[in-house]
Amino acid sequence: MLAELGHDPLAVGDVTWAVGPPIGVSIAALLKLCGDDRVDLGIATYRARYSAIGMYDCAVFPGILEMLAALADAGRTLCVATSKRRDFAERVVDHLGLRLYLPTVYGALPGGGLDDKADMLAELLRVEGYDPASTVMVGDRLHDIHAAQANALRSVGVLWGYGGRAELEAAGATAIAETPAEVVRLV
Repeated sequence: MLAELGHDPLAVGDVTWAVGPPIGVSIAALLKLCGDDRVDLGIATYRARYSAIGMYDCAVFPGILEMLAALADAGRTLCVATSKRRDFAERVVDHLGLRLYLPTVYGALPGGGLDDKADMLAELLRVEGYDPASTVMVGDRLHDIHAAQANALRSVGVLWGYGGRAELEAAGATAIAETPAEVVRLV
C-alpha cells in the first residue's frame, strides 16, 4: 500500500504494531509517518491487494487445529471476532478449512460498522445469546483484551501472534497461553 502510494515501505520500519487495530487507524498512522493524509485511498489500495493476494498468504499456526478440535469436543461453541472486515475473514476461514470449527465469523462491516472490537463483541454476545460469564475471548493483541474487558469477558492472551507477553499483561489479560494446548486447559 505504501509503495503504491509512492512511499518507501522500508522507511517506516517494523509495522507489526499495525496488526490488530481497525485498518483505518493503522493506515492513518502509517501514512502520517510518510506525511500523507490519503487514508481512504490507502484503505482502498490495501484492501484491493489483500482481497486478491494477501488473505491467501497465510497458514494455520501449529497446534491450532488440535486446539479447536479439543475445545469443540469439550462442548465449547467457537467463533471468530476479528478487526478484519467480516467478508474477508469469512474467506480466510474457508481458505484455511476451519469452517467446521468456526462456523460463525464476526468482523468489521463495509463502511466502518463494528470497527471497534468492543462494539463488535457486544453485538456478537447480543446476537448469539452468549452469556458473558461463560464466554472467553482468546487473542494476541491488547485490542482483544480491552474488548473482552469492556464486555465483562475473561480473556486469554496468546503468545504466538503479534502481541507479546508485556503487551498482554499490561492490557490485563486474565491468563496468558504460550501454546494452543495451554488455551484448552485455560478455557
